[in-house]
Amino acid sequence: MASAVSAAQAIGEYLQAPDDLVKVAAYKKKLEKEKASIDARLKNGVKEQLQATREGLRKLLSTRTNVQSIRDEMVLMENEFNDPQNMVATFDQISRVSVVHRNFEQTEEMVNNLLEMNSKLNMLEDMLEEDSRDILGPAPNLLVIHYILNQLEAFRNQTMHQAKKASPSSRETLIRWFERLNTVIEAFDQYIIALARNILNIVREGNRDVVVKLIKIAETEGREDEKAIAIRLVKKAAKLDAASRFKSMAANARVIKHYRSKIVRAITDSIKDEFEAAYKRDEGNPTEFLNNLGWIYQDIIRIENEVVSCFPPGYEIYSHYIREYHRALNSTIKQLVASEPGANVLLVLFEWLKQYKKDMKELNVPPELLEPPLLDGKEQSLIEDYLQVIVRKLDEWSANLMKTELEEFSTRKDSPEVDADGLYVSQGGAPIMFQMVNQQVDLAMESGQGAILARVVGETQRVMRGMHEQWVKQVDLEYKKYIEKPEEAPPGLPDYLITLANDQHKSAEYAEALLARLEPLVSEKYRVPISQHLNDAIDGYLDVAKKCTQTMIKVIFNDVKPATKNLFQAQWYDGVMGQVVETMRDYVTNDYQIYLNPSLVEDLIEDLIDEFLRVYLNALANAPKLRIPAATDQIRKDVGDMFKLFSSLKPAAEVEARFEVLEMILGMLEASKDIVFLSFWSFAKVHGPNIAFVEGLMKSRGDLDRSAVSEVMDSIKRKVKEENLTDPPEPTIMSKVTIPNPLSRFLRT
Repeated sequence: MASAVSAAQAIGEYLQAPDDLVKVAAYKKKLEKEKASIDARLKNGVKEQLQATREGLRKLLSTRTNVQSIRDEMVLMENEFNDPQNMVATFDQISRVSVVHRNFEQTEEMVNNLLEMNSKLNMLEDMLEEDSRDILGPAPNLLVIHYILNQLEAFRNQTMHQAKKASPSSRETLIRWFERLNTVIEAFDQYIIALARNILNIVREGNRDVVVKLIKIAETEGREDEKAIAIRLVKKAAKLDAASRFKSMAANARVIKHYRSKIVRAITDSIKDEFEAAYKRDEGNPTEFLNNLGWIYQDIIRIENEVVSCFPPGYEIYSHYIREYHRALNSTIKQLVASEPGANVLLVLFEWLKQYKKDMKELNVPPELLEPPLLDGKEQSLIEDYLQVIVRKLDEWSANLMKTELEEFSTRKDSPEVDADGLYVSQGGAPIMFQMVNQQVDLAMESGQGAILARVVGETQRVMRGMHEQWVKQVDLEYKKYIEKPEEAPPGLPDYLITLANDQHKSAEYAEALLARLEPLVSEKYRVPISQHLNDAIDGYLDVAKKCTQTMIKVIFNDVKPATKNLFQAQWYDGVMGQVVETMRDYVTNDYQIYLNPSLVEDLIEDLIDEFLRVYLNALANAPKLRIPAATDQIRKDVGDMFKLFSSLKPAAEVEARFEVLEMILGMLEASKDIVFLSFWSFAKVHGPNIAFVEGLMKSRGDLDRSAVSEVMDSIKRKVKEENLTDPPEPTIMSKVTIPNPLSRFLRT
């Protein structure tokens, strides 16, 4: 598009008036000449470029030939160097004379060094003693001592290396000669470590040059260590020819010094010692110890301003000092906490730790150097320690209470007590528990700190949660014993389930009252966690109560299991639902409605209806061939009996809504094959397609043959696909129905 516009603009420059059209032929001729000129220049440029490329390739080929020639000459030179005997006829004689000469020189040098060694050691001992008198400097002889000692050590290493093939007596003699040197070397090493442990004190004395000398020695020894290690690695790789070319191979006996790592370790040890001394000074007064820790920040400033410049950057000495100060402080703080100080000390420490973080931030200390956090980032554990007595009592009291109540629940020696409202209650239970809780909460409120109150509430909720878990396990255990070993289970499980459910419901009410009392007393910051903790506790109590009512329902259905097992079997047509109805009525009206909290009774009846529907629908889903219409008549009678029972326990309209699924299923069983789809559609709009269940239902109809079932299901599946019918957003009772696999249904039929 842009090129088209440019062409139009160029033509417009030539054709600006009507008379210019006469000149088109001239313009065309002019443009053709310009094009021919440009084409000629381009052709010449391409030709020159091709010529230059050919010349470059010709030079590259020539260069490759020269390189190969040089390589051949180098190979020839290397071969002649490696085997001089090929070039020099008397090479063997020259080599032997050279060896003899070298041996004479080395022997003379060794004798002179041995003779001079004692005088040098006398001088070194005097200088070392002079410098050691004042460990803080100025250490005027440090570099001189190291230089001479390094020479003597190299001489020792070389001598002992050459004496490897000497007789044992000769080697023992040399070892005795070098014993004094070894002692001086060891003393010097100790002096180096002592200097490293006092670097900060040396800098305080103004002797920074001593630190510089120390690091220079460490760097020199480090390079020698690297050489020795490299040579040993070469030998280890069995490259003896390469190794023999190193003159320093004779120093194979060198002792690796590791001065750098020793200096760094000494700094670490000195920091630990400093903190230990500070803690010991004020061990009897932890608060004073914390107040006197200001020297930490002074040291950090001095390290940054005066010590760092004495070290090469590779040491990262600032980072090392900060990390070790932080770690030593962390260790000391942990030691302080482990000594179980008073509650006031723990609060002082808690505030000090918060201030420490602020101070280190003001000093621009990188956060990554302050790892791990003091007390592993668990400063809140100080609050826990402060509350330890309160929490310990709460734990002890709740444990004792649970021990007593669990024993009463499992043995069931006595009948439950009845309160003023005629409900079953435990002898202690909720009142005792929340009396303890309120005592601890009141103590926490006296501290005036919302954090402590929130923590007490959190600990209370933790204890309650543990009690909830114990109760759930105990209920499961007792029900399992009731079912599997009824002869060993004490009587009265339903009564004690009622008692426990009432107790948990009462506890939930106490927790709500506590929440209402605390919320106005704290700020929004602590109101949220307190509300969350207590709401969790309330939910826990209600969950245990729910567990109890669900277990009561299990007890009922365990008693009617002989009847429910015969649902839709041959015996069912004679009527088995009467036993189920009377058993449920007996439990609910004679026990649950009388002794169970009314709020829980409502929930229990809701769950009881759900469980009946689940059992009945599962039995129907697993039914053999049904005798139609006898089966539908019996189902309608069953539904009527159960509806009558549940209508006496809650509003009939609510029960009717719950039983609607049975009416819909009855409609599918009673409808002819031509109008089954209409009944199915009413069912599916509420509960979803449930194709497997519906297909099993159709196959169980004794009045439909296989072709009729196939015809019905084909129309249903086709309509479901066309309408894109899916399961409802919220699961219904049908989600609890277990559909048998085709094989098991075939075996039943």
